[in-house]
Amino acid sequence: MTKKQNEIDKISGVQTTGHEWDGIKELDNPMPRWWLIVFYLCIIWAIGYWVVYPAWPTLSGDGERGGTEGSQGWTQYKQLKEAQAEIVARKAVYQGRFDQASYAEIKEDPSLYAFALAGGKAAFGDNCATCHGTGGAGASGYPNLNDDDWLWGGDIDAIEQTLRYGVRSGHDEARFNEMPAFGSFMDTADIQAVADYVYAVAHGEALPEAGEAIFDEQCSVCHGSAGVGVQELGGPKLADAIWLYGGSKSDIVAQIRNPKHGIMPAWDGRLSDSTIRQLTVYVHSLGGGE
Repeated sequence: MTKKQNEIDKISGVQTTGHEWDGIKELDNPMPRWWLIVFYLCIIWAIGYWVVYPAWPTLSGDGERGGTEGSQGWTQYKQLKEAQAEIVARKAVYQGRFDQASYAEIKEDPSLYAFALAGGKAAFGDNCATCHGTGGAGASGYPNLNDDDWLWGGDIDAIEQTLRYGVRSGHDEARFNEMPAFGSFMDTADIQAVADYVYAVAHGEALPEAGEAIFDEQCSVCHGSAGVGVQELGGPKLADAIWLYGGSKSDIVAQIRNPKHGIMPAWDGRLSDSTIRQLTVYVHSLGGGE
């Protein structure tokens, strides 16, 4: 870029600024009138906005938040508060009806059912998804809530009881069962025989007689004949491909020898009665509710 004396451009008749780049000269044209009008209007609008709405963080602001409130007294905090009040008011329309309705009535009322599902899904995400997954699919050691395999029953009343009081939670009304550690009184050969039997039951294979005899004597009380499960006792069904701690023979042997026992917390007293009922409806709706 070179700097030369201002001159009049021969073609346009406009004075140049004196700047030149590779033979290209810059004309000293005035700013377009429309652009100047818009520019000045923006300045005026900004000053008006500064007066009407919150602007600079000064001592005249809302306490520790600072900032001028403006002549209209509007702030984002007030807007949020109004929006929250609106949500609470809309929720209250259904809350009273929901609290008075039975599960059957909730299921038959589309608006109440939608209300329960929305609240239950939010509560599930906050309190249950850590163990059961965001969609209730579970993980190793954490039950899948989307299938039909329920330890304590999957009807809506059974789900509420489990949610309210937990499993091995220490609550007086908690669900409780505990598989004994057979490794403390059963030899390795018998444990392997039972594991072979359980594996065969789950995969529809020929049942080994030795393992069947031991299973009938030691395991059938809780797991039922042929491993069909006993929900009243929380005894898992073994005659399917659904496993809480793994279904390989080594996993089965480990669980027989020294079983793992999960704990589900009691939500009674930690969540409101309404939230527990909404959770119940949501868990029942996941696909595995009986």
